[in-house]
Amino acid sequence: MSRRLIEAVIAFTLLEGVALVAYHRVTGKGVPPREFAANLVSGLCLMFALRGVLAGSGWGWTAAWLLGAGLAHGSDVWRRWRR
Repeated sequence: MSRRLIEAVIAFTLLEGVALVAYHRVTGKGVPPREFAANLVSGLCLMFALRGVLAGSGWGWTAAWLLGAGLAHGSDVWRRWRR
């Protein structure tokens, strides 16, 4: 798998997040950012971990990205569970 492909997916995901926030702010419609932010961050952290592995980064960076993904995912699940 190419590192460039992962970078393109990261860029697309960031663009998607910005577009969703802008659409919600301008129209008041769509998904509120608080409903998808933690999920988006979790996915981005996983993609950065994969990118780091493909780039040959040390295990510490990979572990940090995976920890970030886990924390973001956990906060998303916790927030949804409380409802």
